[in-house]
Amino acid sequence: MNDLSLDSLLGPEGRALLDEVRGTAPAEELAVATRLRREHPAELVSAALTQARLRERAAAKFGAEDAQRMFFTPNGVEQSTRTTVAAHRAQRLRAMGVTSVADLCCGIGGDAIALARAGVRVLAVDRDPLTAAVARANAEALGLSALIEVREADVTRVDVASYDAVFVDPARRGGRGRIFDPEAYSPPLSWAVATALKAPRAALKVAPGIPHEAVPAEAEAEWISDGGDVKEAVLWFGTEPGLVRATLLPGPRELRGRGLPDPPVRPLGRYLYEPDGAVIRAHLVAEAAEELDGGLIDETIAYVTADARHDSPYATAYEITDHLPFNVKKLKALLREREVGVLTVKKRGSAVEPEELRRKVLPKPHGPHAVTVFLTRVAGAPTMLLGHPA
Repeated sequence: MNDLSLDSLLGPEGRALLDEVRGTAPAEELAVATRLRREHPAELVSAALTQARLRERAAAKFGAEDAQRMFFTPNGVEQSTRTTVAAHRAQRLRAMGVTSVADLCCGIGGDAIALARAGVRVLAVDRDPLTAAVARANAEALGLSALIEVREADVTRVDVASYDAVFVDPARRGGRGRIFDPEAYSPPLSWAVATALKAPRAALKVAPGIPHEAVPAEAEAEWISDGGDVKEAVLWFGTEPGLVRATLLPGPRELRGRGLPDPPVRPLGRYLYEPDGAVIRAHLVAEAAEELDGGLIDETIAYVTADARHDSPYATAYEITDHLPFNVKKLKALLREREVGVLTVKKRGSAVEPEELRRKVLPKPHGPHAVTVFLTRVAGAPTMLLGHPA
């Protein structure tokens, strides 16, 4: 999509086409396009069909109702914040008394929308003309134009002194894919931190794999998961410097770091606990293990074991039935003997690929039973643990 096709889609003919192509199945696209091009410009038909596909993809992040009213670019769908995560961050800012935010590198406007819905006035800035135009169209489509001002500009040249808080979401993708070096973000993390330190409050969205040593001493670091999937990390300024927290959505559930030492390694108990990814990324396995009255199965593996069953939002419990040295033939025979038809393979500290193992040990699934197998290390030894959710 380009500026011209966006303008066309925003017009009466474009909006009518978007309604007409909504829900078009991929197998039907060629026939639909051929029919519509008899009465509409080919470029507009292509833009409408592309937008319909993007809206279908975006529904997972924005919800079907909003996605069918919004406009997207391929990068915008890929890089935008999931609505649940954006809403959590917006509510945190609102709870701090923030009423205005400069949203720098706003993309297609996902965070600006969440902030506006929380009652916050937003200046949304992006240097890319098309991206800024899409963000503006989305604010209008959702009835939020009164609270969202979209500006096409270089974020490093925008005066944010009059805003209660700054939110920065640097680009973390380049021509070769994901960027892992925070200083290779656009703009670099160092610029974002310097900008944050000048503001009363600030939040910087970063990749969840950011090294802990890259977190500034002035920042609070929050790792966020949604439905068990780690989505992002946020560096907060003007809150609690040095605090590390894991936030689990929906909820939210919050586990705060207390500087605990690593849990001890202990013999495998009846239950195995798999900590949420945000807990692991935040290095808060010790805090989770204390809640579970458990220890580690290996000093380098983030699985917690305990003799008793505990309910915790921060870890998923499994009852372990078998503890065996890693052996593919033994596992295959055991699954056949127990009539296993559904096999879930999890791994941590193992080089074995789960799909490859599944093909080898269960080539023709049959039987009424389900098993979860953990490929891991126990006290340094390659191990298979068999069990089921507790």
